Amino acid sequence: MTVITTDTSANATLVMPVSVRDLRHRDLPACTWSGSPTHLRRVERELARAAVGEVDYLAVCTPADLPVAIGGVDYQASEGAGTLWQLAVLPALQSQGLGTLLIRAAERRIRARGLRRAELGVEEDNPRARTLYERLGYTAYGRAPDAWDEEGPDGSVRRHETMCVLMRKGL
Repeated sequence: MTVITTDTSANATLVMPVSVRDLRHRDLPACTWSGSPTHLRRVERELARAAVGEVDYLAVCTPADLPVAIGGVDYQASEGAGTLWQLAVLPALQSQGLGTLLIRAAERRIRARGLRRAELGVEEDNPRARTLYERLGYTAYGRAPDAWDEEGPDGSVRRHETMCVLMRKGL
C-alpha cells in the first residue's frame, strides 16, 4: 500500500492510502472518468485478453476499492517488451503520484515476465505526460501515427488520428 498526500488548499491536506491490483469487469462502471462508453467497451475487450495472459490491466484503488488510475501492459505489441497503454488518472487526482505508482507497478509486471524493456507511445501534443515518462527514465526513439475511435458528447463516434512519440526504458 502507498499513501498519496494531496494538498487541497493552502490550509488542508488529504492523505489517502492506495493500492494497485488487477482491474476487474465490475470496476468499469466506476471508471467513466477515464473515457467514453466507446473507450470503456475497449477496456472491457482488453480485460478478456488479460484473462488469457496477453495483457495486464491494472488499477490504483482507494480504500473503498474504487479505481483512481488505470492502465494496461500489452505483451503482444512489441517483441521482447511490455507496451504500456491506456494510462489514465482521475483528473482531480493528477500530479499526485498516482501515474508514477501505476507505471512502476506495470514495470514490475513486465520484469516478472522476464522482459527487460518497457515501451509506450505518447501523443506529441501531450507534453505533461511526456515529461512524466522522461522523469521515470523513458527516452524517445521514434515517431509513429496512431488512431482510435472517440465518442462525442452526442454519442457519435469519430476516428481520432494523432502522431505519437515512441519511448522506451530498460528495466
